[in-house]
Amino acid sequence: MDLDHTDEEIAFRALARDWLRARVPDQPLPSLETAEGFAAHREWEAELSAGRWSVVSWPERYGGRGVDLFHWLVFEEEYYAAGAPGRVSQNGINLLAPTLFDHGTEEQRARILPSMASGEVIWAQAWSEPEAGSDLASLRSRAVRTDGGWLLSGQKTWSSRAAFADRAFGIFRTDPDADRPHRGLTYLMFDLRAPGVTVRPIGRIDGKPAFAELFLDEVFVPDEDVIGEPGQGWRIAMSTTGNERGLTLRSPGRFLAAADRLVELWRSAADPSDTALRDRVADAVIGARAYRLFTYAHASRFAAGGSIGAESSLNKVFWSEYDIALHETALDLLGADGELADGPGEWAEGYVFSLAGPIYAGTNEIQRDIIAERLLGLPKGRR
Repeated sequence: MDLDHTDEEIAFRALARDWLRARVPDQPLPSLETAEGFAAHREWEAELSAGRWSVVSWPERYGGRGVDLFHWLVFEEEYYAAGAPGRVSQNGINLLAPTLFDHGTEEQRARILPSMASGEVIWAQAWSEPEAGSDLASLRSRAVRTDGGWLLSGQKTWSSRAAFADRAFGIFRTDPDADRPHRGLTYLMFDLRAPGVTVRPIGRIDGKPAFAELFLDEVFVPDEDVIGEPGQGWRIAMSTTGNERGLTLRSPGRFLAAADRLVELWRSAADPSDTALRDRVADAVIGARAYRLFTYAHASRFAAGGSIGAESSLNKVFWSEYDIALHETALDLLGADGELADGPGEWAEGYVFSLAGPIYAGTNEIQRDIIAERLLGLPKGRR
């Protein structure tokens, strides 16, 4: 792995930095978990897209710059260092788009990706069900064949972005007689405003509707919105989760910027004699830099034609637990002020969000099972 940037990457970094410096809002946008904030973040996506910075690694015909993973990592570092807004289009760009690149048709890519890149269409992830979260194979929502497409029925819950999004993607049971729970599933996309769809927002601990539950009553989906072959939904979904837990959901740039802000907070607010807290700040910086190296190692593997596979579970466990520790350190530095939602650096809201990390994208308990069985060769645990 070569950690020295090329001249091209250095020039790309400067270009991104200049663009961001000129356009990142002076004041933070309202929370994207509110209607007002969601609309403001959608406008930010449009501005990013106009500058061709919303999806830098995509081919130019879909709105990207056609650059490789190393350029994307460079852009992410500059993006978060600039204090740019969170990405409301994250589910579409980081989860659905890689799935379409791997398993979709050219017609689907041409129809869906440009509007995703521009923020015109925001996507929600509709996977979990009341009794099928981490055990996704036990899902019961179904899709029944009809003339020209499928009819979706059932309930999805904890659907990220669904309170205000436009469309969603998920897997549905299309063969209830299949011999194994993970067989007979199909990957479909659907309109959240279609007849038969009811969206009910779910409030987060701070009351903001970060999620929603979806009730589907014979919602028609045309054949053109099936990804891959019917019955192959599980295999395709595992491709999506690999991206979710792997490189794209939490780029190292996000943690590098947060660790830098933590150091600034230490310098401005800490008691220098508190060496225990000082060591936790140092651990946060070391963790961010180690995660960056880990990610660049994976990018090098991809560039050589490899894949990440079950190691994505290592990635997911690390960044989700690291995120909590980093925010806890910041709150301990702030003391009573850390309890204010609008306090310095908005650490309190970040802490609340970090608590969900070990749960979403597959619970860390499940990830540890995967690590034990597939990477370490240990026997299967009791379930």
